[in-house]
Parts: sequence; C-alpha cells; structure tokens
Amino acid sequence: MIELFKDLKTTSDQGITSWEAPSNIALVKYWGKFKDQIPANPSLSFTLSNCHSKTTLNYRLRSEFSDDYSIDFYLDDEPKEDFIPKIKTFFDRIEAYLPFLKSYDFEIRSTNSFPHSSGIASSASGMAALALCLLEMTVKSIEETNSEDFYQKASFLARLGSGSGCRSIEGPLVQWGSTPSISNSSDLFGIPYPTDIHPVFENYQDCILIVHKGSKAVSSTVGHQLMENHPFAKQRFAQAHQHIEKLISILQSGDLIAFVELVELEALTLHAMMLTSNPNFILMKPNTLAIIEKVREFRAHTGIPICFTLDAGANVHLLYPHKDAIASFDFILKDLVAYCENQQYICDQLGMGAKRLS
Repeated sequence: MIELFKDLKTTSDQGITSWEAPSNIALVKYWGKFKDQIPANPSLSFTLSNCHSKTTLNYRLRSEFSDDYSIDFYLDDEPKEDFIPKIKTFFDRIEAYLPFLKSYDFEIRSTNSFPHSSGIASSASGMAALALCLLEMTVKSIEETNSEDFYQKASFLARLGSGSGCRSIEGPLVQWGSTPSISNSSDLFGIPYPTDIHPVFENYQDCILIVHKGSKAVSSTVGHQLMENHPFAKQRFAQAHQHIEKLISILQSGDLIAFVELVELEALTLHAMMLTSNPNFILMKPNTLAIIEKVREFRAHTGIPICFTLDAGANVHLLYPHKDAIASFDFILKDLVAYCENQQYICDQLGMGAKRLS
C-alpha cells in the first residue's frame, strides 16, 4: 500500500479543510484483530445518514521541525486534551504514508450530530472525517476528492485510526475484510458493496434505542484482544465468512425473513463471544433483553420484518423497511421508549457516505 501513497505531498503551507463522515452499523460483525488493525474476519455494514461527525482541520507549516506532533483538539468547541493521545497514536500509524505530519501545526475541531456518550461509536465517523481532511492536504484540485483512488486511500488511513472507520467513507453498504465470495475485498480498506441489492434495502431505516449511556465496563479494544485465545474464535471467524456469502443472495432477492434471521444471529453471536471469553463480560443490560423480547413478539404478531442488531454495548439498533416505518415507529413509541435511558432514541436511515464541506 505504500506504493499507493508514494507520490503524496502537501500542496500548501497553510489551509483549512472540512469533512463530514457518517457512523455505520455492522450487519456482519468485526470482532478480533491482528497487528495494524487487520480484521480477523470480514464484516459488512449499513452506512448511516443522520449520525455523523464533522471535522475541520486548520494546518500551518511549522517554522522548525520537531520530533513530536503539534495538535490542538476541540470537541464541540471545548478543548479536549484527553483525546490527543489517541490522535497521536493514529498519526504514528499513518506517518509512513503521510510523512509531513510533524511539519505542521494542526488544530482539529470536531462535532457529532448525536449526543456524546449516546452509545453510537464516534471513533469510526471521527477518524474517517479526520483521515479525509488529512488526505485533502495532498490533492492538487478539489475534483480529486471525488475519485475512487481518493476514497480508497481515505478508507485505508481511517482503518488505522479506528478499524470500523474504514466503513465510514462510502455507502450505502460497505464490505471490509478479505473473503472469497466478494471480489476485490481487502483487509486494508473497505469497499462499496459490489453486488446489486434489492430496492427494499435502498432506504432501510435504523432507529437507535439508547438503553445505556456512558463508558462500557470493558472497552472494544480489550474485547478484540480477548479473541486471541478465545475457545470459539476459529468457528466464529468461519461463520462470518459464511454469513457474508449468504448475504449476497439475501440482499439481491430482498428476502427479509432470511435477512432478519442472519442479522439477529450476528448480533447475538457477538455478545456470545463476550460471554464465553476469559475473562468474560456482559455488555447487555436488562432493558436490552426486554427490547429484544418485545421486538420478537411484535414481529410474530404483525409479520412486520423489524429486527434488532447490537454493537459492543447495551444499545439496540432496530432495522426495518421504509414501507413499514409508520407501524414500526408507532411500536417504538408505545412499547420500547420506556426501556431507553431518559426515553432517548435516534431515527436514522441508510446514507451515501462522507462528503466534503465548503
């Protein structure tokens, strides 16, 4: 991949650039990784639309070279020094590809469209937006930011900040991780889903139920590490490849019954890996389980193909077709909001990926 970056150079001594990058929700989960953010199994995600991060990068050439990075970081216009070590780790990983990073003073200002600690991982959208800003420093014309090559490079860089960040560059579906059933799939970057999808999935809805806000008992970083000696890791990784292959026909045909079955199995398998690791841990809450039971009862009673999925946390993503949005949202308001912390939820849908801001 260094060959892909070998001719990149900054184009000005100072400037400003802004990008908006979306969050994403995995249908097939990525859990377990190797050195340099290489995934242990392939994953596939819906790109979201309303849940996104906006990042503005101000940069100025330094008068003298330094052995350290010069970074000021602001979240919602408030200085956040505790975020800077994570950004420096990201810079360490990408310096081989963007060797100018220690030559500039950087001011990074970021905002999220979703509430802080709402249970939606902002690392993916935030790192994707920052990667796009840094990469734009190297382009000679704005038209280059629309090229396939530009987005592939951005996905590669974002992965080194947050693994799932590589799936927050494009949309509406992004596949990451090498697997035989997906041509041109790669462990190094995400790719737009290369196979046709049924129209029912083009405007799919995602309502995020905030069951628990705040820090998790066990971080995702630790959870990934616990897969290294997990007794069921080999079987789980094989299952992910199988599910990626199964989804090809499901997404083409619009088979919502099979879609619901596979997506929910993926969510529960993710948490089963947590329950059976050593040490083991539980991120679901009692209200998470209550919502799951309510969703299953509603689906059985109405036939509406609403389903749940979970990230590494307690909050629940409810996925359903646009044609069932009214009935599904009515169900959410009447029966599920009571299980949310402060009755908080976020309505979203599939999006088309990151965009440059003027």
